[in-house]
Amino acid sequence: MNIENCVALVTGANRGLGRAIAEALLQAGAAKVYAAARDPASVNLPGAIPVQLDVTDAASVRAAAGQCPDVTLLVNNAGIALGSGFLGEQAEDRARQEMDTNFFGPLATSRAFAPALAVGGGGAIVNVLSVLSWLNVPGQATYGASKAAAWALTNGLRGELESQNTQVVAVHVGYMDTDMTDGIDVPKTRPEDVAAQILAALEAGEDEVLADALSRQVKDSLSAQPGVYLRPPAG
Repeated sequence: MNIENCVALVTGANRGLGRAIAEALLQAGAAKVYAAARDPASVNLPGAIPVQLDVTDAASVRAAAGQCPDVTLLVNNAGIALGSGFLGEQAEDRARQEMDTNFFGPLATSRAFAPALAVGGGGAIVNVLSVLSWLNVPGQATYGASKAAAWALTNGLRGELESQNTQVVAVHVGYMDTDMTDGIDVPKTRPEDVAAQILAALEAGEDEVLADALSRQVKDSLSAQPGVYLRPPAG
């Protein structure tokens, strides 16, 4: 799709990757950028239009879709990671919270905005996923499950929205320098660099962004013997 003059809505746009994407869209000439957040007062990006949106609340999603009927690009960026293994004491509660935000949230917003995208000629949906869409590691098991579900959602949406000419982009990223990885001492990708890759993929009509070396390595290792998902890294 053509970024210039598009109308975008970015969820979780008040910080981290969401803010970086919203800023990159404005710099690339987007006609309008709706910066969605649970608390719109937390959006401090000049030029963006703050929008109240809680992706886990059906009424909030409907209200945002009604408020922003001209959207041609939906970026499902909002996400949470609560750090739980499957056998932890709070595993079920944390899994439900992560699924609500990371899977049911993008499902709800995609359903709500798909008609507007169709009216605008198809447009695009970007789903921010993770390298953990493909494998599961101790301490992030429930989060990985939610991102695996979101990957399946992304692939399913691509097929269902093909008839209305909607581009659907999956973004896989490993460690990124945001609040979610604060305290983890590993090399991290800058959100601004991931945002630039997302815009380039949209312009090129691509379906997938492998935003860093880790994502590329893991994807390449899916078909290894044994597959990386069978013998994931410990830790």
